[in-house]
Amino acid sequence: MSLFRHGALALALAVASVALPAAVAPAGPAGAALPTAAVALGDSFISGEGAGAYAPVVDVNGAAQGFPGWSAPNSNAYFCHRSPNASLFQADLPGIAARFNLACSGGQPYDIAAASASRTKGRQVAAQLDQLRTVARTHDIDLVLVGLGSNNSSFTFGSVAEKCANRFIADAWTGWWEFWAYLGGPVEQKPCTDADLGTAAQFAAATAETTAAARQLLTTLDQIDADGQHRVVFQDYTNPLPAELASGYWSEDDRDDTRDKFRALGAERYAAGCPIHRGSLAPGQRFSQGLGTLVGSVRTTLAAEFPQDDLVYLNVQRAFDGARLCESAGSPGNALATPIRLMDGPTGVFVTSLSGYDKLDIQRIANACGTYFQTCQESWHPSAAGHRVLGRCLTGAAATGSRAVSCVRAPDGTITVS
Repeated sequence: MSLFRHGALALALAVASVALPAAVAPAGPAGAALPTAAVALGDSFISGEGAGAYAPVVDVNGAAQGFPGWSAPNSNAYFCHRSPNASLFQADLPGIAARFNLACSGGQPYDIAAASASRTKGRQVAAQLDQLRTVARTHDIDLVLVGLGSNNSSFTFGSVAEKCANRFIADAWTGWWEFWAYLGGPVEQKPCTDADLGTAAQFAAATAETTAAARQLLTTLDQIDADGQHRVVFQDYTNPLPAELASGYWSEDDRDDTRDKFRALGAERYAAGCPIHRGSLAPGQRFSQGLGTLVGSVRTTLAAEFPQDDLVYLNVQRAFDGARLCESAGSPGNALATPIRLMDGPTGVFVTSLSGYDKLDIQRIANACGTYFQTCQESWHPSAAGHRVLGRCLTGAAATGSRAVSCVRAPDGTITVS
């Protein structure tokens, strides 16, 4: 029986972590109630990308894949980066006996009903609905956390982040007269615009894709859930960057990012985790808000189609307020998101400072990210501390009587879900 049918709730929650269950109880005799479960589906903001301690992942052939080495193909199932520190395991979920993380970093709507391995750049894992069916054989699914929409056939979070960061780095280290070549050719050096991130047509297509995938999920849940009662929480996304950088990151050596070549400033922002033009920040904020609109729209559409289902929209766009990268001095140590970090090849050693590197060094380091995406894919994701905050957001969404809630961080760090 579903455990999440309570009255309206406004929570101010202290930092807490929820341990993984030591073991998953087997199904009881025929006719006995199954143990309850919470399940996570979707992409990197749900899988635990950035939270570390990644667990082995069973691939499409049924083999558990542990860390395969930094030079392995990025399609390896391990690089789904399912973390025991992900928000699903940090939330306080009374009555839940087991938790299953089926999300995969880079996951797209396509991957819900089809094997990710069967699409371009997909990982070697089975369809998430097939994995969900396996869970339902032994558990009564009471809560499903879904994070879907930031990656789709029109745009992906990783490509958007890479585009804007590369433009800044290229602008910082090269003059307009110098040839700058990455793996895909010359890199633009102007700040990102709204159209660079996602056009209205692309958002419309992404919304349709995501709605279709979520519809398949709800249809499947209604077929396989032991008692037919479950809450589905549709979580949106929080921007790792602020609306404006702290003033200490605006210029260095009397050069800001509106002029040609500003290596000292480029190195300073990279070290702080925010290699980005200030001019790219506003489009980035609108992109994040667009993702929130997308997720909210999916929930609204499906609530009309599935009136008996318990669907909640969890808005986390303000969950990192005051603790974003470069929002205050001391970044990235005081941020809830991971900094952009690159490697000089598949070495396993992150480059934390670009001071003293010339443009050929920068080109080589940046290209390593394109060739071995696993060396940089944690960049600009919630950290382990960030996932603890998202866990508190999920705690509120699991208990609320509302159909839509917002999770907001106050200046003193208090998290409120209302």
